[in-house]
Amino acid sequence: MTYYVGMDLHSNNTYVGLIDETEKRLVNQRLVNDLSLILRVLEPYKENIDAIAVESTYNWYWLVDGLMENGYCVILAHPAGFQQYNGLKHSDDKSSSFFLAKLLKLGILPKGYIYPKEERQVRDLLRKRLMLVQERTMHILSFQSLATRNKNLSFSSNEVKSLDADQMKDFFENDYLVESAKATISMIQHLESQLSLIEKVLLKNPLIKPQLAILQTVPGIGKYLALTIALETGDINRFKDAGKYASYCRAVESRRSSNHKNKGHNNRKNGNKYLAWSFLEAANFMPRFCKSAREFYEKKSRQTHKVIAIKALANKIAKACFYMLRDNIPFDENKIFGTTPK
Repeated sequence: MTYYVGMDLHSNNTYVGLIDETEKRLVNQRLVNDLSLILRVLEPYKENIDAIAVESTYNWYWLVDGLMENGYCVILAHPAGFQQYNGLKHSDDKSSSFFLAKLLKLGILPKGYIYPKEERQVRDLLRKRLMLVQERTMHILSFQSLATRNKNLSFSSNEVKSLDADQMKDFFENDYLVESAKATISMIQHLESQLSLIEKVLLKNPLIKPQLAILQTVPGIGKYLALTIALETGDINRFKDAGKYASYCRAVESRRSSNHKNKGHNNRKNGNKYLAWSFLEAANFMPRFCKSAREFYEKKSRQTHKVIAIKALANKIAKACFYMLRDNIPFDENKIFGTTPK
């Protein structure tokens, strides 16, 4: 007898539903989020469990990793890919867990990607770096605004980064303004030191160095954009083609139409927001360093709109990076723009 398990995971509990080949419900239980307890409930059926479906939520790491380390085949269910029948009169955690188990049994469960644990930890550190960079930018803008409002002084971002908290009395006479400016500069200095430490750790990682070298051949992609693209992409072979990869990067439009009429949008948030940001950044930088990219952007801008032109360029860069990572080849301007390299 083969068994199938569905788990509806929440922040503090997990609903476990286990069925057999005839869809008879054998386990029907809500458990606190304790891996040892969940393993104990599954133990009597372990030898015959075909797979376990865990719905992809923000906190799936500990459960999926723990189950896999204990010998279970785990499938991460992609919640955007399935939906229970809208006409149901009643739906709850119990029905959701057995719904996952049934989809698993039928072989039609939409699957999410389980990023390898070791690489995932590096990727999450990079995401932390991005969060700190954004926070640093917020404080820089705050100081620039304070100086402009009160003293009509102008500072570039690099000038703000080089300031020291003790210098604030030289710019402001009012004690309250001095304390506000000192707090802002102190936060920028602290964030700078933390970013420096994180960046040293990230750049030492041997797993991603080959991808970094390839991605940095793209005009406008530096080491940290390359790091983001490499780590957020993971195994490039999980994408069937360049179009699927561009879609995952949110570099294609989301549209629903019928009889040539716009009926709205589908799920715009499907895919990876960090890759979407990375390729938009690359699209904004590339025209500065690549004449063909600048000509493409300017032509597209005249035909449509600057926002659409940047998105179109981001789409081209994403597809180019797909082939570069898949085939281990450097950037080729002629292939992406169909022009002779300048």
